[in-house]
Amino acid sequence: MSHTPSPALADPRRDPQQFLLDLYQRAVQRAQPLHSMAQYLPPPPKGRTLVLGAGKAGGSMAQALEALWPQDAPLSGLVVTRYGHIPPRPPGLAQRLEVVEAAHPVPDAAGLAAAERILALTQGLTADDLVLCLISGGGSALLTLPAEGMGLQDKQRINQALLDSGAAIGEMNCVRKHLSRIKGGRLAAACYPAKLVTLTISDVPGDDPSVIASGPTVPDASTCAEALAILNRYQIPLPDSLRAALEDGSLETPKPGDPRFAGHEVHLIATPQQSLDAAAQAAVAAGIAAHVLSDEIEGESREIGKMHAALARAVARYGSPFAKPCVILSGGETTVTIRPRQPGAAKGRGGRAGEFCMGLAQALQGQGGVWALAADTDGIDGVEDNAGARVAPDTLQRAAALQLRLSDHLDRNDAYGFFEALGDLVVTGPTHTNVNDFRAILIL
Repeated sequence: MSHTPSPALADPRRDPQQFLLDLYQRAVQRAQPLHSMAQYLPPPPKGRTLVLGAGKAGGSMAQALEALWPQDAPLSGLVVTRYGHIPPRPPGLAQRLEVVEAAHPVPDAAGLAAAERILALTQGLTADDLVLCLISGGGSALLTLPAEGMGLQDKQRINQALLDSGAAIGEMNCVRKHLSRIKGGRLAAACYPAKLVTLTISDVPGDDPSVIASGPTVPDASTCAEALAILNRYQIPLPDSLRAALEDGSLETPKPGDPRFAGHEVHLIATPQQSLDAAAQAAVAAGIAAHVLSDEIEGESREIGKMHAALARAVARYGSPFAKPCVILSGGETTVTIRPRQPGAAKGRGGRAGEFCMGLAQALQGQGGVWALAADTDGIDGVEDNAGARVAPDTLQRAAALQLRLSDHLDRNDAYGFFEALGDLVVTGPTHTNVNDFRAILIL
C-alpha cells in the first residue's frame, strides 16, 4: 500500500475537461486514509484492540489500519461499508478485520445486522482495552439500529422522507441520533471503560465530529425537542409511540461532560479543505491560478450552481473578482429538494452534483471559455453509478441539437438523464473515501 507519484495534469488549454478530472483525482487521492492515518495511531494497549467502524471509506480505512498496525500486535473487529465499496486487497496484506456491506443512503437489514453485531462486540471491554473507531461519511445510514419500539421500516421511511425534504445534513443527523440505539455518542458509552480513539474522515461542512455519521462516538449537544421540531418542520409523520418518546425526552443522547467520554481522542485524518487545497496546489503547479471559495457551502444544489455561474461569468467577461485564467474550487454538502412529478412524467434520476451542474449550465447561458466539473468524492452521486457531471461552453447547444430541454430535466430532478444523453456523466466507480462535494470551474 505504498504511495505512487501523481501523474502530471492534462494541459488545461488543450483538454480542459481532463484537467478538471485530474484535479478531482488529486482531491480524492489526498483523502485516502493511508495518506495520514499513521500519525494518529496510539501504541498497542495492555489488553486487546477492538476495531469498530462504519462509512463509505470503511473498507480502505480498515486496510490502512491493517497495514499500519504492528504485525505482532493482536487486532480484530468489524467495519461496515456501502455495497461495492470494499477496495481490492493489496497483494501481501493479511486480512485482520472483517468488513461487511450494507445499503446507503436508505438503511437495510444488512446494516441493521452489522450495527447489532458492532454493539455486541463492546460487551466485556475493560480499562486495559483499546477501541479504534473508523468513522466516515455514510456511516449514519450504514450503522442503523432503530430506537426501542421502532422498526426498520419506520427508520427507512423517515430516512427517505428526510432525504427528499431538502433538510440540511445537520438536521437529518439530529433526527437520526435520537431515533437510534448506537448513534449520538451511544457507541462510545457502550465501549466504556475501554480507551477510545476515533479516526474520522469528514464529509460535513465544518468538520464537526458529532455530525459525521451522526457521531456514534462523540457526545451530542442536540436534544429530543430539536429532533421533534425538525420532523414537524418538514411535516414527516411519526408513530405515536416515537412522538411520545421524543416529547418526554426518553430518547435523549449522552451529553458533553458525560464521564464516559473522558480521555476519548478524536482525530480528523482527512477533511474537505485538505482535498480542495491539494487540487488548488496541483492547478497552480500547472500554471493556473486557483481560488478556493469554501469547503462549507450548503444550500439547494441548483441555486448554488447559479451562484457559481454568476461568479464564473463575471470572471470570463470582466476579469473580476479574479483574473483569468483561473480555476474556482468549492466543497460542502448541497441538497436537492425532490419536485412533485407531473402526471405521466418519467421519474428523474441523479444526485446533488448533477443537479448543481444543471443549475450551472442554465445560468452560464453558454458562456464561452468556461468548463466545469462537479462530483461527489465517494464516486457516487446520490444512488446512481456516476460520480457527477461536467459542463462545457457548448452544453446547451448540444442539448438543443438532441432536443433536450434543460428546464424539463430540472423540473424532474433528472440530471442523470440530461448528462447521460450528452455523454457528460463523470463515472469513476467508488473511490473508497468521502470528503463530500467537489466542484471545479475553469475559466480561460
